[in-house]
Amino acid sequence: MRFKQVPKFSAILGFTSLLAGTALAAPDMPPHMGPPPPPPGPDGGPGGLQGPAFLMKPQHVLSDGSVTIRGQAIPYQTESGTLIIHPAGWDDANPDPKAPQAVASVFYVAYFKKGAHPENRPITFVYNGGPGSSTVWLHMGALGPKRVVTVDDQPTPAAPYKVVNNDDSLLDATDLVFIDAPGTGYGRVIGKDRDKAFYGTDPDAAAFTDFIAQFLSRHGRFNSPKYLFGESYGTTRSAIIANALRQDKGIDLNGVILLSQILNYGNSIDRAQNNPSNDQPYVLGLPSFAATAWYHHKLPDQPTDLKAFLAEVEHFALTDYTSALQDGTSISDDKLKATAEKLHRYTGLPVEYIIKANLRVNGGEFAKTLLGDQGMDTGRLDSRFSGPSMDPLGQTPEYDPQSAAMESAYVAAFNDYAHTTLHYGADPSFGDGYMEYRVSAHSIGKWSFTHKQPDQRGQARGEPNVLPDLAAAMKANPALQVMLNQGYYDLGTPYFEGVYEMRHLPIPRALARNIEIKQYASGHMVYAHLPALHEMHDNVSQFISRTHPKSS
Repeated sequence: MRFKQVPKFSAILGFTSLLAGTALAAPDMPPHMGPPPPPPGPDGGPGGLQGPAFLMKPQHVLSDGSVTIRGQAIPYQTESGTLIIHPAGWDDANPDPKAPQAVASVFYVAYFKKGAHPENRPITFVYNGGPGSSTVWLHMGALGPKRVVTVDDQPTPAAPYKVVNNDDSLLDATDLVFIDAPGTGYGRVIGKDRDKAFYGTDPDAAAFTDFIAQFLSRHGRFNSPKYLFGESYGTTRSAIIANALRQDKGIDLNGVILLSQILNYGNSIDRAQNNPSNDQPYVLGLPSFAATAWYHHKLPDQPTDLKAFLAEVEHFALTDYTSALQDGTSISDDKLKATAEKLHRYTGLPVEYIIKANLRVNGGEFAKTLLGDQGMDTGRLDSRFSGPSMDPLGQTPEYDPQSAAMESAYVAAFNDYAHTTLHYGADPSFGDGYMEYRVSAHSIGKWSFTHKQPDQRGQARGEPNVLPDLAAAMKANPALQVMLNQGYYDLGTPYFEGVYEMRHLPIPRALARNIEIKQYASGHMVYAHLPALHEMHDNVSQFISRTHPKSS
């Protein structure tokens, strides 16, 4: 049987809190620009929805800090808090009784460089994916002012964990707003329709779009250069948001930064066998298989130059391998054997295994088989990692060694950081206790993956393909720039899949000049490999500097 792939860190595919008593509003905080929330019901929640009243009112706490980036000290102000989000189509003045009855308190942490002029200072909205993940990973591993130290490609020992100044924070280039998805972080969702209201591709994107528009309004940042930075499922979300901000809110972006892209779920290598006649996932996953086999020295003829080797594999994937797969059951014995032998040379998998798989090996099967003779599975999100097989006779891994190696460090580091540095997370209902910081909403099993593309008639349908959304945003705003960052050792969102999708955006060829692609010797969480984090910082910082007229 085929086992379901384990989602990233239990939901990802990457901060928030409340002061003890009540959250304190700073005297210089801009007033709420939107309409007041509906009156509380008898249980304290807005409109009678169940939930503590303090959870369903905007909160914020201010603190100060400084980060040193490339030798430059950057003082900043931090705002940790929540904004209240209603389901798509909510109208405070004319509530629709048929609309989903739910409210989300969405947690965020924003960093503002002191002394910068808002009209010149870029602002970037950052989130992980899942779907249903918090943004602790990008916050504490990549872009925030503090970074948790983890072991590269090996399990990180248990606590205490070390948190250090992040020399690769993007605060030198942009203000940062880290957004935790509804139901994660210190945010909560309430109401009998909360799953329908927020746990789906389109409702989720609508919630983030609403959050961003609210945040820009509350902080007077409409005239700032604006960017999105999403990882994994966050790239799916970004494509929809980029178009929705323009179409529904009148907001154009300067740039969309994608990390470990998946825009068309039909290209996923995870469960490609469930969509027979579509062989594209096998073609696009092959170069990542080859990179992984190269890293673990499992190739029969180990090349020295990884990039040159991958260029050869990519060419084979698009030519001879594609031809063999398209033959289907009509493939000749000679062609089947020759293709299997070439795949063995590129992946290290046994020829007999490849023939038995009919030349089609999905991501989990590869992760299980490559190091199977050692009783080990490779990581899905970062195949440099490996760990003992839970079931040596299983067809696919039952856990992700990379997730197991790092999750605890991120969770512990952020909880300590939130309490001691941000002074956020105290729960008024628990006296001196703290709210639970929820790393995941555990919503993936409830998630509605249907998506309604721009100008699509009828009901939303199918697994998400948001290439039309990003294309619509680029065509309506021809100055919009797109940057794709990806790791070679990513079996969750293979790097060649991202390249293929960028090449197949339905845009004029001239607009393709607005897209740039950067690749790294790392995995899904590119920043887990410190040299790759350094490279990514420099690339993204330069991208932001190039794509807006002035910086401060």
